[in-house]
Parts: sequence; C-alpha cells; structure tokens
Amino acid sequence: MSNGTPLSLQEIEDRMAITRENIRQLIEQATAQSGAGDESRNADRLADQQAELDRLTKERDALLKQTKKK
Repeated sequence: MSNGTPLSLQEIEDRMAITRENIRQLIEQATAQSGAGDESRNADRLADQQAELDRLTKERDALLKQTKKK
C-alpha cells in the first residue's frame, strides 16, 4: 500500500510485476500441495493477490489517463 502517498507509474508497475510473480508462485505451490485446507488457503491467497493486481491496474490506468490530459 502507498500510505496515502500517490505512487509513481514506475512504482505501480514494479508492484504489479511483484504481484504477478506472487500469483505465479502461488499457482506452483497449489499444484504441489494437496488437501482441502491447503486448497482453501491457496485460493484465498490467490484471490488476495488478484485483488491487489486489479487495484494496481486501476491505479495505473487512472494515472496514465491523468497524464494524457496534461
């Protein structure tokens, strides 16, 4: 999170790359694990990471749109 301070485009894109890597690793972990508890926990973690990626994408798109207006 940015703690109220707007992130730069580069910071947003860096966080997006990290989040994508987290999603990739979670998918790899999910394929290696078994059990209902593991599956539920992995699904929750994946959903959290996807929500973060969606939030960052919206923030980036808004920043790009704002930049184009100037």
